[in-house]
Amino acid sequence: MTAVNTAKVKATQLINDLQDVSVTQIALIVIGTWLAIYLIRRVLPFIAERGPSQVRFYLLSAVPIIRLILIVSAIIWIVPIIFNVNLQNFLIIAGGVSVAIGFAFKDYVSSLIAGIVTIIERPYRPGDWVEINGDYGEVKSLGMRAISIVTASDDTIVIPHEKIWTENISNSNDGERTLMCVVKFHLEPNHDAKLVKQRLYAVAITSAFLHYDRPVKIIVEQTLFGTCYKIKAYPFDARDQFDFITDITVRTKKVLQELEVREVNTPYIEKEFV
Repeated sequence: MTAVNTAKVKATQLINDLQDVSVTQIALIVIGTWLAIYLIRRVLPFIAERGPSQVRFYLLSAVPIIRLILIVSAIIWIVPIIFNVNLQNFLIIAGGVSVAIGFAFKDYVSSLIAGIVTIIERPYRPGDWVEINGDYGEVKSLGMRAISIVTASDDTIVIPHEKIWTENISNSNDGERTLMCVVKFHLEPNHDAKLVKQRLYAVAITSAFLHYDRPVKIIVEQTLFGTCYKIKAYPFDARDQFDFITDITVRTKKVLQELEVREVNTPYIEKEFV
């Protein structure tokens, strides 16, 4: 038997007879899976936005996991309908498909694999506040290829999952409802540091956005450019972080005016919201 005839025989053995393939069944599986994913992506976030903060994180985190389970289940269901699957045929299919896809869509496949790793290892999940490659925002959706974050400027940024191979990922709350905010002030060195520290603590502890179950700390550090005060505290909800920082900043400036303590300008630009 020639090599061509052998290849034809193997191909015939690999694929079921067309009369045995139910196109209707395949279509129903695909449509049903698509509808289920669509409903999950709509219903769970809708419920999450109207529920408690802690429940929101669990519901949003479940969306990509359920979607992956549905897609894998659909593939496992469809493959035996089209192919005559046994161990040998499975290896032939997997090998051929992986080689073809690997050459044609190298970067895309890298992002898909990274997406699966992300779902398992969970370096970020919907509801987390992350910084990736200089972009900081809330994770709104977690697709198989990319992550979508919304920044404080209400910009939506799509970042491929493959960034987890090469970039450092900073996760501010890691599934928690709240996160630490740090507000810095550089003051002239000639002042009553103990009094300033007490007043700054009073500013933080009386904020309407404060999470009272988490600690409030005032860190004082002497630098070449004056005395640096860092107010470290947690807002009640991660989404309140910018209102919380604004509230503390405005009321602290008023306190400094009352104490007649001046701020000093530093000759370097510090990272925002860290």
